[in-house]
Amino acid sequence: MVELKGKILAGKILVQVIPAVEKTASGIIIPDAAKEKPMQGKVVLVGSDKKDEAMEIKVGDTVFYGKYSGTELAIDGDDYLLMSQADVLYIA
Repeated sequence: MVELKGKILAGKILVQVIPAVEKTASGIIIPDAAKEKPMQGKVVLVGSDKKDEAMEIKVGDTVFYGKYSGTELAIDGDDYLLMSQADVLYIA
């Protein structure tokens, strides 16, 4: 993972997208056109608490989020999502 520098605004997180599965359990390769958008990732940057909401997510957490959550970013060839803490559905 690339060392990212910068600051995330309060209540926001930056998530590195975990790639979608390339093969099925039986070994069939899934073409790019048929893959679903990944809905999980690893948190790489976390903003501070909002005025009325504490930040519950930490760097290194694996999070699950909605299909259309966040804003897609490409930084140094890696895919990231910038999203609000409220977009996270589950922390693993």
